[in-house]
Amino acid sequence: MAKMFRMISGALVRRSSGVAAGLRFALRPLCSAPGPGYCPTIFALSSGHGKCGVAVIRVSGPASASALRSLAGMKQALPAPRTAVLHSLLDPGTGEPLDRGLVLWFPGPHSFTGEDCAEFHVHGGPAVISGVLQALGSLPGLRPAEAGEFTRRAFQAGKLDLTEVEGLGDLIHAETEAQRRQALRQMAGDLGRLYQGWSQALTRNLAHMEAFIDFSEDENIEEGVLKQVDVSVEQLREELEAHLRDGRRGERLRSGVQVVIAGETNAGKSSLLNTICQRPAAIVSPVAGTTRDVVETPLDIGGFPVLLSDTAGLRDTGDSVEREGVRRARERVEQADLTVAMLDVAEVPEDLTRVPHFLPEYLRKVLGVSPRPCLLVLNKTDLLTGEQLDSLRGVLARAAGLPPVCLLSCTTGDGLEHFLGVLQKQVESMCGNPLVGAPSLTQARHRAHLLRCVEALAQYRHYRELDLALAAEGLRLGLTSLGRITGRVGAEQILDLIFKDFCIGK
Repeated sequence: MAKMFRMISGALVRRSSGVAAGLRFALRPLCSAPGPGYCPTIFALSSGHGKCGVAVIRVSGPASASALRSLAGMKQALPAPRTAVLHSLLDPGTGEPLDRGLVLWFPGPHSFTGEDCAEFHVHGGPAVISGVLQALGSLPGLRPAEAGEFTRRAFQAGKLDLTEVEGLGDLIHAETEAQRRQALRQMAGDLGRLYQGWSQALTRNLAHMEAFIDFSEDENIEEGVLKQVDVSVEQLREELEAHLRDGRRGERLRSGVQVVIAGETNAGKSSLLNTICQRPAAIVSPVAGTTRDVVETPLDIGGFPVLLSDTAGLRDTGDSVEREGVRRARERVEQADLTVAMLDVAEVPEDLTRVPHFLPEYLRKVLGVSPRPCLLVLNKTDLLTGEQLDSLRGVLARAAGLPPVCLLSCTTGDGLEHFLGVLQKQVESMCGNPLVGAPSLTQARHRAHLLRCVEALAQYRHYRELDLALAAEGLRLGLTSLGRITGRVGAEQILDLIFKDFCIGK
C-alpha cells in the first residue's frame, strides 16, 4: 500500500497539467505596484455611513504600524495586540487634535486580512470621520480601499475561501432572521467544507486513476483499484445530484421568495397588498382595471424574505395600456415562486355544488395550464351572511384537488391572520430551515459549477471502458469545477463579480 501511494504521488508530481497544478490559486498578486516589495496600505470607514455614536476606521498593510504611531502620537511602542487603548488622535501634518478615541493593533498574520492592521474607533460625526480619513490619506504609502478590498485580501491570504466570502457578504446584506442564520452558517465554512470534502474524494479517485494509467503494466496494480474508483465516483455523483435537487431553497432564502397576487379585476388584490404591508403601496379604487403595472414591496414573513407583487387584473381589454399590464401580470405569474390567486367571493356560484368544478377552472385561468404553487384567497367575505359563510366552508373542506384556500375580508380584517399563517408555512417550506441538515446551495454560480461537475462525472462513466485517459480527464474537469466554487482553481475571472457588492471598508 505504501508503495502504491508513493507511485500515486509521483504520478501527480509528473503530470503538471493534473490535479496538483489545477489546485493552485489563480489569483492576482496581493501587492501590485511600482516596484518589488511594494504593497499599498489601505484604509476605509468600516462602519456605516452617516451620523452615529462610534465609527470604525480600518487600516491594513505594512504601513499600518507607522499610521497608528503617526495619528496617536506614539514614539515607539504600539498597544498590546487586540487591546483597546484610549488615545488622542492628531493630524500628523499640523499636530491639531482630531478626536479622542480607542485604537487597536492587530499584527499579521493574526488579523482579518492576514496583514498588519489597525483600527481607530472614533466619534461618528461626519467632520471627525472626514478629518481622520484625510489624515490617513496624507501619509506616504496609504491609499483609500476599494470596495471589498479588505475581504479580498483576507481571501488571498487564505483566511477565507470564496464560499465564506460570499457568506460574509450575505450576512452584511441579511434583512431577516432566516437570511442571517444561513449566512452565518456559510461564513462559518459549512458549505465550503462540504465542497472541499467532495474535492478531496475526487482528488483521491483521480490519483488512483493516474497511478493505474502510469504504472499498471510495470508495477502490477490490481484491477480492483478502478472498481473502487467506480463506486466512489458513482456515490459522489448521487450526492451532487441530491444537493442540486434542493428546490432552490438556499437561493430563495438569499434573494427572497417571489410571491405574486393575481386574479380578475376588483378581486381586492391591491387591498390585500396594502393590508399586508400596512401602508398604501397600491392605489385602491372601485373602478375595474385601476392597477396597470406591477407594484412590489419587500416583506419579512416570519423571518423569511418575501417580495410581494400586486398585478393588473386579468381580463380581455381594448385599452392598450391595460393590455400591457395584463401581459406583465401573466409574465410575473410564470416567474413566481408562489401565486396568491384572488377571487371576489361574490363570483362563486350560488349553487355550491358547482364550486368544486368552478374553482379549478378559475385557477387554470389565473395560473395557466402548468401546475404552480399557489394559495387561493376568496375575498370580501364580509358581504356573506354567517350561514352562507359556514356553508361555503363546508363545501371547501370536502372539495378535493384544491390548493390551500383562505376566506378573508380586506375590509374588516377577518381571516387575515389565518391567511398570513398559511402564507408563512408555504414560504418556510420553500426556504427550509437553514440550520437543519446539509448546508444549502446559495449561489447561481455554485449551481452552474456543480452541474458541470456532474457532466464531467458522466464523461468519466462514458469513457471508463473505452479510454482511461479520457475518463481521467473527466475526473480532472469535475475537480476543476468544484475548485472554482471555493476558489481553488481559476478564481480570478469570478473575483470581481463576488467582491463588487461589498461596501468600502469591508
